[in-house]
Amino acid sequence: MLAGQNPEMRTSFFSRSWTACAVAALAAVLANPLLVPLAQAAEAPAKPAIPTAGTSNQTSAQTAVPGGERRERQDPLDIVRTRLAQKLGAGKFASNGGSSVIRVVSSPTAALAPLAAVVAAPSAPRVAKVASKRTAAVKDLPAETQEQVAAPQWDYQGAVGPQAWAQLKPEFATCANGKRQSPIDIRDGIKVQLDPVQFDYRATKFRVLDTGRTVQVNVEPGNFIEVTGKRFELQQFQFHRPSEVRIDGRLFDMSAHLIHKDAEGRLAIVAVLLEGGNAQPVVQAIWNNLPLEKGDEVAARLPIDLNELLPADRSYYTHMGSLTTPPCSEGVLWLVMKTPVTLSAEQIAIFARLYPMNARPVQAASGRLIKESN
Repeated sequence: MLAGQNPEMRTSFFSRSWTACAVAALAAVLANPLLVPLAQAAEAPAKPAIPTAGTSNQTSAQTAVPGGERRERQDPLDIVRTRLAQKLGAGKFASNGGSSVIRVVSSPTAALAPLAAVVAAPSAPRVAKVASKRTAAVKDLPAETQEQVAAPQWDYQGAVGPQAWAQLKPEFATCANGKRQSPIDIRDGIKVQLDPVQFDYRATKFRVLDTGRTVQVNVEPGNFIEVTGKRFELQQFQFHRPSEVRIDGRLFDMSAHLIHKDAEGRLAIVAVLLEGGNAQPVVQAIWNNLPLEKGDEVAARLPIDLNELLPADRSYYTHMGSLTTPPCSEGVLWLVMKTPVTLSAEQIAIFARLYPMNARPVQAASGRLIKESN
């Protein structure tokens, strides 16, 4: 189309085309939401043109005004460049012989602070939504678990360790003045013909909760034990390292406490002793669903069968005791499996990374009766 035109006309055409493209490109940049401060500056009333030396015909022209006076008319693209340079840290724009240069004479950090604030600021609605979801999840937990997650007031070591539990809250007083406290070192059990514990466990869905003191597994209703003519339903189970119960002074690598409740609210705890050996599939399924944060709860996709967590030999010790955590309530029926179940070294190490020690020290037996099945 321009083949027949002279060189000066082709040069003028390409100059105007380049100018139009540059204006369009800068307009698109200034329209970006992150560059609102710059766009507002570009829309402000134009300031007096900045005189430049050696301005070419491409960037300025003489405009006649009444009275014969003439004033400089600056190219609109130069105005945009100048304002952009000013926003980028008091920069100056100069057009010299058709060569456009932006000189930044100070750090642009201050000028770009509004943009940094927009990028760095968290989304308030999103933060509020996450916090609300976390609070709702905690409210769905049992009351005693809510207390553990929301405001931990005791621990296994330090100033709020077991020696101080009774002084932390009035309702923890039993931790010090109780007469049937757990755990104990089981010795001198009376061997009798005990009725076997009837385990009515089935495949069940479960949720894994990191309470901040242990890994707790909450199960769906429908798992029971029958012992001493009473029926207890499984509520949850949790892990301790090392085992809290001892047998003739022997301490095991870990223990699992399966907590059951009957219709009158009385508790029965089945203690399964855990020691190093072969891997345990139920424990592995639980470790696979460990929460990433303390206080979080993960719902597992596949169920577990708790019969696989029990030893093949179901002989046991039994005695009356208490909870091993505050408020240390007494009147708890303990059923301690005599035969330990094995965990792999890797499975023990996983729990140890979370809780190297979360076991209450052994309490005085205080002459209580301990029975042992033959």
